[in-house]
Amino acid sequence: MTDRDSLPLPLEVRARLAELELELSEGDITQKGYEKKRSKLLQAYLPHTPGAERRVPVTPSSSSSSSSRYQRRRSTGTRDERYRSDVHSEAVQAALERHNERKMPVLLPSKRRSLIGQTSMDTCTPPDSSSGSDAEGSLGRAGGVSVDSWIRGALHCSPSTSSSSSSHSNSSAKAVRLAETNMHSYGSKFGPMSHLSLKRRGLREMGVSAEIGVGIRHSSDYQYDRPWSSLDSEDSLSAPPDITSYMPDPTPISMQRPQVTMITKPPPKYGNAELMETGDGVPVSSRVSAKIQQLVNTLKRPKRKPLREFFVEDFEELLEVQQPDPSLPRPEREESTLIQGEDLDRLKNCPASLEAALLRWGTIAPKAPCLTITHINAKQPYTLTYGKLWSKSLKLAYNLLHKLGTKQEPIIHPGDRVALVYPNNDPAAFVVAFYGCLLAEVVPVPIEVPLTKKDAGSQQIGFLLGSCGVAIALTSDACHKGLPKSTSGDVMQFKGWPKLLWVLTDSKHLSKPPREWFPLIKDANNDTAYIEYKTSKDGSVLGTTVTRMAMLTHCQTLTQTCGYSEAETTVNVLDFKKGIGLWHSVQASVLNMLHVVSVPYALMKVNPLSWIQKVSQYKAKVVCVKSRDLHWALIAHKDQTDTNMSSLRMLLIADGSNPWSISSCNAFLNVFQNMGLRSEVICPCAGSTEALTVSVRRPQEGSSKPAGRGVLSMTNLSHGVIRVDTGEKLSVLTLQDVGTAMPGAMVCIVKPEGVPQLCKTDEIGEICMSSVATGTSYYGLTGMSKNTFEVCPVSCDGGLVSDCVFVRSGLLGFVGPSGMIFVSGTLEGLMQVGGRKHNADDIIATALAVEPMKFIYRGRIVVFSVNVLYDERIVLVAEQRPDSTEEECYQWMSRVLQAIDGIHQVGVYCLALVPANTLPKTPLGGIHLSETKQLFLEGALHPCSILMCPHSCITNLPKPRQKQPEVGPASVMVGNLVAGKRIAQASGRDLSHIDDNEQFLFLSEVLQWRAQTTPEHILYTLINSRGTIGSSLTCLQLHKRAEKIATLLYERGQLRYGDHVALVFPPGLDLIAAFYGCLYAGCIPITVRPPHSQNISTTLPTVKMILEVSRSVYVMTTQAISKLLRSRDASVAVDFKSWPPILETDDLPKRRCPLLYKPCDPDSLAYLDFSVSTTGMLAGIKMSHSATSALCHSVKLQCELYPSREVAVCLDPYCGLGFVLWCLCSVYAGQQSVLISPMDLEVNPALWLQAVSQFKVRDSFCSYSVMELCTRSLSSLTDSLKARGLDLTRVRSCVVVAEERPRVSLTQSFCKLFKDVGLHPRAVSTAFGCRVNLAICLQPHRLGKLTEQGTSGPDPTTVYVDMRALRHDRVRLVERGSPHSLPLMESGKILPGVRIIIANPETKGPIGDSHLGEIWVHSPQNASGYFTVFGEENVRSDHFGARLSFGDTQTGWARTGYLGFLRRTDLTDASGERHDALYVVGALDEVMELRGMKYHPIDIETSIIRAHRNITECAVFTWTNLLVVVVELHGSEQDALDLVPMVTHVVLEEHYLIVGVVVVVDSSVIPINSRGEKQRMHLRDGFLADQLDPIYVAYNM
Repeated sequence: MTDRDSLPLPLEVRARLAELELELSEGDITQKGYEKKRSKLLQAYLPHTPGAERRVPVTPSSSSSSSSRYQRRRSTGTRDERYRSDVHSEAVQAALERHNERKMPVLLPSKRRSLIGQTSMDTCTPPDSSSGSDAEGSLGRAGGVSVDSWIRGALHCSPSTSSSSSSHSNSSAKAVRLAETNMHSYGSKFGPMSHLSLKRRGLREMGVSAEIGVGIRHSSDYQYDRPWSSLDSEDSLSAPPDITSYMPDPTPISMQRPQVTMITKPPPKYGNAELMETGDGVPVSSRVSAKIQQLVNTLKRPKRKPLREFFVEDFEELLEVQQPDPSLPRPEREESTLIQGEDLDRLKNCPASLEAALLRWGTIAPKAPCLTITHINAKQPYTLTYGKLWSKSLKLAYNLLHKLGTKQEPIIHPGDRVALVYPNNDPAAFVVAFYGCLLAEVVPVPIEVPLTKKDAGSQQIGFLLGSCGVAIALTSDACHKGLPKSTSGDVMQFKGWPKLLWVLTDSKHLSKPPREWFPLIKDANNDTAYIEYKTSKDGSVLGTTVTRMAMLTHCQTLTQTCGYSEAETTVNVLDFKKGIGLWHSVQASVLNMLHVVSVPYALMKVNPLSWIQKVSQYKAKVVCVKSRDLHWALIAHKDQTDTNMSSLRMLLIADGSNPWSISSCNAFLNVFQNMGLRSEVICPCAGSTEALTVSVRRPQEGSSKPAGRGVLSMTNLSHGVIRVDTGEKLSVLTLQDVGTAMPGAMVCIVKPEGVPQLCKTDEIGEICMSSVATGTSYYGLTGMSKNTFEVCPVSCDGGLVSDCVFVRSGLLGFVGPSGMIFVSGTLEGLMQVGGRKHNADDIIATALAVEPMKFIYRGRIVVFSVNVLYDERIVLVAEQRPDSTEEECYQWMSRVLQAIDGIHQVGVYCLALVPANTLPKTPLGGIHLSETKQLFLEGALHPCSILMCPHSCITNLPKPRQKQPEVGPASVMVGNLVAGKRIAQASGRDLSHIDDNEQFLFLSEVLQWRAQTTPEHILYTLINSRGTIGSSLTCLQLHKRAEKIATLLYERGQLRYGDHVALVFPPGLDLIAAFYGCLYAGCIPITVRPPHSQNISTTLPTVKMILEVSRSVYVMTTQAISKLLRSRDASVAVDFKSWPPILETDDLPKRRCPLLYKPCDPDSLAYLDFSVSTTGMLAGIKMSHSATSALCHSVKLQCELYPSREVAVCLDPYCGLGFVLWCLCSVYAGQQSVLISPMDLEVNPALWLQAVSQFKVRDSFCSYSVMELCTRSLSSLTDSLKARGLDLTRVRSCVVVAEERPRVSLTQSFCKLFKDVGLHPRAVSTAFGCRVNLAICLQPHRLGKLTEQGTSGPDPTTVYVDMRALRHDRVRLVERGSPHSLPLMESGKILPGVRIIIANPETKGPIGDSHLGEIWVHSPQNASGYFTVFGEENVRSDHFGARLSFGDTQTGWARTGYLGFLRRTDLTDASGERHDALYVVGALDEVMELRGMKYHPIDIETSIIRAHRNITECAVFTWTNLLVVVVELHGSEQDALDLVPMVTHVVLEEHYLIVGVVVVVDSSVIPINSRGEKQRMHLRDGFLADQLDPIYVAYNM
């Protein structure tokens, strides 16, 4: 191989080769790309041998000199060397070793293969267009991986990263082996780990056809009205015993659900995951449940004791008063005093201002060099002399004052503010502009170059410019060309920026001033000289004003402190637009006629030794660097024999206030001491934008006095106390002094919060400074300026310490021996967690000391705190390298958690890794803290790996509720009072009125009577999907069709009285006729939803299951459905031979039934009602003839149904009140029912509302699913609907039928949306029914008070209750908008003949109306009981024959299984009686008891949906006392991880619960039944059976 150093290579080629090697070491390009580009560069310079190939495979190790300089950098990884400390690294490793015996296992999340492929592959990571610290302003970057090449590489990625079902052809056995392999491979480090990713299966396994597309929710109506596998799945997957430490008594959780069947089947296998059994025989999935079990085992061992600052879950006081801990370290020494700096000696012949100094040097030494700049591609450096600086500044000042605008109306006046926009590689243009502004007496505001419209912090910069009244921006020609332009060619208007006039300051664009014009050179005064910006912790940008006197005095103090003398040479690597770089290289240099050699940052990236070479070349006396530059030089110092640093008398460390800079200074001194570097030369300093330079360590020529150092206990520092660590403990922090107070200044240490009282000598406080050489105010912010720039310190007795005014520096520290100042951190980097204070830099140093670090991209890591649950929590975000694997990332996360816990004794709330080059950057290439924090809080960070640890760091949760012993009935029962409150009981009006049809006890007789009396009266009208009348039935037509069906059952079916017949019909009139045909034949009808043709494999087993449970001997259906049951796809799911005989109703017998069946007993069975409850159980109830008639009679009276009325029904016709309104009520009451199938609404969402408008219907019934579909689909079509004639002004009652808590927000949205088409908000009301009683409350009011419109009822009432009180079964009304308020709408007016009482579900005793209890109902329309397979009628018999334990113990009640309360309102109904309102809170079976408190899933789900815009739906459930949250993602899979911290945060804040598992799934995965109710237990079973195909599963630690 050819060594490049032996070739005659030009300097630019060598620089390009060095840059290539740097890019390779930092991971910007691959090895192959490096070799290709290197060979291309060397091709023209290699000697050509005939017959030999010209292509030479050169690796980085083949080059000796310059290449070897970077070998060490590649071997040390990407660690941020600013925080490097060998001592701290050893401490971190020791802490990790100490944790080996009690490892903290981190559960790897479950990811889709597509998500893993897109986050962990190098080819799919965009190149770093501006390297980690790039662009110090340079507008372009030479070299690097081009975006085009990356796109080409991404397009050729392996197709295995797709999430198609084809990538999952592995069998279940292979998947199980994969899980076992991963468990063994990770178990050595993390315990029993599960798989890395859940491979995506086809949607068929989920029960969703891939071809359905948008209609997935439609198919879920069929797919999810059943358990996931079999009826015993609910029992087999019931919650195991509580093994966490939440509850004192680990007793099993009893699931109060109707048990309708006990079919014995072998445990099924779900997809590619086999079931295993836990110790108690509970079959669970080996994939999901193993991880949950490991998480539970981890959480059983608390890492540290909870804090004493518990806040009590109470009404009056949320937070308990914190009691001081006497064992905490406290400051014990005497009070500190003021530190007086040395006197400021007036310099001989010192100019009266910086402008005067420039005039002096520009005239008497015009050829003296002022500034020398070395560019990357330039062969010779450019030098700006003092004569050129004076002439150019003079020229600019003249043009600013006389060439902008007109003579009569100039644009700019003395005192105006102008922006200086210059890149970091052009200090000469900036210096000219700065002094040109001073000569013109305008105020310069230096800012960074906005390279893009979305630069981090650019908007806040714009706010600063606007508040300063900036209208003109000065820039160079080269910079102006690089600014983003609009289509017209002008500079783009940046967001938040004022409109600016861009002025080019190059000489060719300026006019030469006349000879007679000369600026007025004033002495330094209190006018504002310039404004220096700073970015605060919250991201806001403040402008600190510095007066001309302060600027001059500051330069004088720097001259005296640093010993500057005329014509000295200094080297500057810092940013010259602000801070120490501005003060030394722009201001103090001109005052002392210094020669400044500027090393641009772009050159530092190519050659990190460039600044040392400049020191040796120019024999510089002073150099201004950061500790980062020291380490860069350390990495590249090898083979540098010609370096001589003996000329240096001061090595100024700009970030010497960073506690971790001491390691940089030590390492640099050890390496370069033999090259002439002396130890006394190293001078760390401290400064801030407000106080300017606070202190500088003076260079001690020939002094043997060592620098001040302190080894302090980090634990005591977290309490603000200084203690020297004498033992060999791990958590220590070594600090170095930053010198003494500046000349002419006073320094004191005050408490950072509250009154500025002097700290004690062993106490950490904020450094304050009193001097002329400080900032004066924040521009335009008087209040903040007073608190910062006008501080009057007081002593412990309250007296003023000094008459002088002090300025807060924002630095935390203390004063050591001999007046030496030590800085321990910054106020903005301080995080107070659990009463202890931690510095963000310390956390970063610990995280970066964890090895291996090879996957953290360039050490780009940031730490900040977020407020969660009344305390700050630590968040750590880092960029990971493209080639790092998920396993490496989570190994590093685990070790970081252990290290931070061992060193700092604090928990980390969130660890997030993002792809390389995705975090917002500062102009100097660092991470923009506030922008990153804002992205995290908004859920827009897009991490590729995330680990939430709320269990370990949230220690101030509410105290678990302790159950109190129940009070006996004798002490609380006094008349109708329970514990001083009214008994919660109410009843509807009496069933006294008798109509003609009410003389019949059976519906079959009512239909026969109507066929005789009103044969042509239309009972039913079916609307098709096009909105027209599809068919209709009169009384006589229905009677004759029912007779023919009865004949079919007699003749072909040979059925006997009491046989069960399954009616499998689509929503329509055939279902109604078949039902009455069964009544005529004496058979028991069971209405069953037909299977979906597109989901036959998943919906058909549900139909078969209902047939088996109901013991149906025949199936009655249409010819089309019968053909579907015989199809090949159906045979795959269910063998056709196992079906009962099928009767088709398309070809009915022509003769009628000779004898119609008449029941002899009103209590005999009329029909069976099967449905899936919200808890996921398939339950069938028995409805007798008497209960059916009583139910119809009650609904008729409540809704005032008569033959002259028309009612629109858009409900599911197979169960519950929907079946009653669809099939029964029209026959009983005689009204005409306009039927709209909910299935047709998916094709035509406006169908229901158009039918209501077309038929001028006054009363309508719908479900929440119908209302939600209309709200979602028609939100943007109301104007077009109104134009087409949609009119809802005639609607006086729109009742939402449901078995759940009324959805207030959905109801309000529906009313608000359709208000423009005439819908009155009072018209919408709710109904409530359940399994034991299909209709308990219905239609609370009616619009209008005319007698022909019916009696008017009270308005529906909405109350606001305290959500915290509900967790303790208490009802406490609060005002709207109160904290923790929950709106509840009443569930409807109680039906006639219905009595309600609220009872304690455990003691079965009546309770007062201020308590939450179970709703019990007594009514003749109650169901008879559950229908079971084996005749176990006693199962759940207490649901239908429950009795109170005291009080009225004789009445039999039916237990609804729903929690609620009664509230007597001030409203009255038409009879003048006060209205009792029933409020349903939720199902008893769905109540989650966590930490001794009861939670309702809907409350947590409501909060979660609001947490992030990409969450479309969610559901929660518990498993082993862990809260599991399933959220549906609307958006890219790459956004899935953003939801994890948002969900965890909102549940903590609003419900004081820690989420154990967060599952992110696709849209429409959460099962919803036909009534629009979530089936959470089905979802739980599917999750545990590994059937959800999640995008991402996060296990919070």
